[in-house]
Order: sequence, then C-alpha cells, then structure tokens
Amino acid sequence: MKNKSILAIILGICLITTSCGKQMKKEEPSVTRENYLLGTIVQLKVYGKNADSAATKAMDVISNIDDLMSTTKPASDVSKINNNAGKDFVEVNDHTYKVIKKALYYSELSEGALDITVGPLVNLWAIGTEKAKVPTPKEIKENLNLINYKDIEFDDSKKLVKLKRKSQKIDLGAIAKGYAADEVKETLIKEGIKTAFINLGGNVVTLGDKSDGTPWNIGVQDPLNTRGDYFGVLKVSNKSIVSSGNYERFFVKDGIKYHHILDTKTGYPSENELMGTTIISENSIDGDALSTSIFVLGLDKGMKLIEGLKGVDAIFITKDKKVYTSSGIKDSFTITNKEYIYEER
Repeated sequence: MKNKSILAIILGICLITTSCGKQMKKEEPSVTRENYLLGTIVQLKVYGKNADSAATKAMDVISNIDDLMSTTKPASDVSKINNNAGKDFVEVNDHTYKVIKKALYYSELSEGALDITVGPLVNLWAIGTEKAKVPTPKEIKENLNLINYKDIEFDDSKKLVKLKRKSQKIDLGAIAKGYAADEVKETLIKEGIKTAFINLGGNVVTLGDKSDGTPWNIGVQDPLNTRGDYFGVLKVSNKSIVSSGNYERFFVKDGIKYHHILDTKTGYPSENELMGTTIISENSIDGDALSTSIFVLGLDKGMKLIEGLKGVDAIFITKDKKVYTSSGIKDSFTITNKEYIYEER
C-alpha cells in the first residue's frame, strides 16, 4: 500500500491529447517542471502569464509535504511519530495532521482496507527495493500484530499524534501524493492559473480545460501491456484521476508475482479478481485513498462503497479483462482496446 511507484507515471495513467507530437495552441505561454519528490517523479505543466512563478511555488509546496511525510527523512513528522511509537506524543505540522485524520476517516469507511499503520509490513516486504523478499509466515504474523489504525492517538488541541505500541509505524504512501496534488491545485488557483496538468507519480489532477478550451483526454493504462499503452480514455475537466494496480510495483519469486498493495488483514499482497482500479473525484486525496481501498476490497464491496459516495466514480478492471464502471462515469469513459469488455452491473 506504499506510494505508487515512479513507473506509475506511465503505468498508472498517461496523458493523451492533441499535443502528442505537436504543440498546444499558443494562446497562453506555458512552463513544464519535473522533479523527484514523494518517492516518485513529479510533473507539472502550467499555462498562463504567471506560469513560471506559479509552477515554482507549486514545486515548493510538494517539496515541503515531502519533508513532512517521508518515511526515510529522519526529521519528517512521520519519522518522528514512528521513532516515538509506544513512548510519546509528537507535535506535527497542520498538513501532516490533516492527512493522518483523513486517512483514519477512510480506514473506518473501508473497514480497514486502507490502514496507514501498514509500515511494518511495507518494510518487511520491501517491494520496490533491492531488498524485496517473501517473508516467512512467522514474520508475517509478528508484523500483522502491529497493524491497527485504531492505535493512532490524537490531541486535537495541540496537533499531537502518537502510536500506542512500540515498533508500530505509519506510512502515508497511499494518501500523501493525493493531498500534495490538491495543495498544488490550490496554489496554482491562488496564483491566477486557470489551466494546468498535474501528475504526481500517477496521481493526475486537471485544472480547468485544455488551453484550446476542450476537456482533457486521459488514457487509463492497460494493466497487461507495456508502459503508455491504454485500454480506455476518460474525458474530464477539473478532476482528479488516480489508478492503482498489481502492475505498478512488484517482484516475481518462484513464478509467483508479489505486488505492493498489501492486505492488512492477511499480511500478503491483496489477492482478488481485480488487476486495476481508477478513481475519478473532485479531490485527489480522496482518489488516492479510495483507489487503494477498493483494490483491496474487491469488485463487489468496492463498487458498493463508491456508489455510496457523492462526486466519486470508479473504473474496475478484472483479471479476465472485463471492465466495470460506477454509474456516474459511463458517459465520460470509452474503451478503446477491443480485448476489454464492458460489463453492466
């Protein structure tokens, strides 16, 4: 359940516009920024007279959130919380506090399918690193005992956070990029920007329409094909699009594929009929949390959850190449690869 990988920029969602191979219309100047933050490649394309300074401020926002929520930076809020597990409360930044509180909301909503205390399991499997391995059943059991989002304690008056038990660890990889994408969008709006394309390692946010006044066309990655190949296209304006899948980060051992989305009920990579999910929402923090949640929940429970939420839609891809969508997105999504079959529910 750790943050979507660098490859998710291509594997998760790719941008498909008429600008591929040629430039957008030149009514407005634009700038492109790219950096490595939040454990992934961050890409911004910002349009408007103030694009250069707005893009710089937006990158600063992402960098600040990375400093606060990284699991590898010793001075981050997350590292301080983890280092003080079972000991003391830690005072954290407002940004960190908001994200942890939001994560707890989705933990309750998804009945634990999203659980940011997954840190011990993430470290144990180490998927996406050179240390990736299949843990022993004993190791799985020992670390599963540390997973419980209800063990996160708060002091709202002072913005204090504490993990109840020693060796517990939080990991905000399933939600931090979504929050950062929303903060980038708000920063750009405050700077007077009306058109932008934001991509934080597969967490895509579109601000306004394209520079030619038409909606953005976002291609959803084909889970069974090479990078950049898509099986369908979403037509959106002012939306967040976040994908999760078993194709993003994984390793193969003895012919078995182990992906990075961990089921905190079993301690192993989530295993059900799904190989990919995409969330379309107003806010990327919601899309980030929900894309992981419904992937773990599976098709039936995941669809029920999404249909009960206002302003949120989803695309589910099953391992037999069937595609299911929630009711609100049907008119905006088109399957372009005939190997995939749309199924009604």
